[in-house]
Amino acid sequence: MRINFALPVLVVATALMLSGCVDNSTPSTNNGGGNLDVGTDAAAIALLPDDIKEAGVLVIGIDPTYAPNEYKDDAGNPIGWEVDLGNAMAAKLGLETQYQPSSFDKIIPSVTGGSYDIGLSSFTDNEEREKIVDFVNYYEAGIQWAQVIGADVDPANACGMTVAVQTATYEETDELPAKSQECTDAGKEPIDILKFDTQDEATNALALGRADAMSADSPITQYAVSQVADKIELAGESFDTAPYGIVVQKDSDLAAALQAALQSMVDDGTYKSILEDWGVFSGAVASITINAATTS
Repeated sequence: MRINFALPVLVVATALMLSGCVDNSTPSTNNGGGNLDVGTDAAAIALLPDDIKEAGVLVIGIDPTYAPNEYKDDAGNPIGWEVDLGNAMAAKLGLETQYQPSSFDKIIPSVTGGSYDIGLSSFTDNEEREKIVDFVNYYEAGIQWAQVIGADVDPANACGMTVAVQTATYEETDELPAKSQECTDAGKEPIDILKFDTQDEATNALALGRADAMSADSPITQYAVSQVADKIELAGESFDTAPYGIVVQKDSDLAAALQAALQSMVDDGTYKSILEDWGVFSGAVASITINAATTS
């Protein structure tokens, strides 16, 4: 993917780092676990649906534009801490991984339609999504805003501001519309929600001054700020912590198998090792759950 507007040289380098100028349609197949020797878990394997067990491959929908969770290396292969987690989870199940790059908003329909076995792309588990799919919960992330350096943005008082966001994320579908409604209910100007297909475009819009602020999941915002540190900075602390979940078809036996594999990784330290390597352990969970938005 490429940014479609002219960028200063400094921001171009960042855009390339964040997005990767490569073909986004080519599947990537890996042997599960990457460089980690995680072993298999017989109890988890026994829970796998027969068709996936026989295929030996877990087909994963991913939007690799959300660094450091999932993005692309120079060769166009998906990388990130969630990719490492997915590879290790598949290894526990005796499976290989095949990543299918996709726009974020197409992943859930592709899972429900049977094109992908799962969606692993920083999905916030909420009640509306649980009406359509099930979630295997593996992480807790908050929302965090960024601003141009020196600005005075308050996420709790953003009426009349322009806020950049990736389309179909929780921030675009839930957080910002709710905040904007509060503004108009109080007789104030609404929030102008500036939507982009990819997170790197939203980040660059802020860096270029096209937006007053940016809203994304806390690990994403923190990473984006580290990449454009002379242009943008954090705007306050993270808030509204919510669970990430792997997307699976509603009432599929696959959910229990993924839960067992991930819990095995929590118990043997693999999970902790991956999160610590990427500097995101602050959102770690002790227990892998299913549909935490409605069952917790």
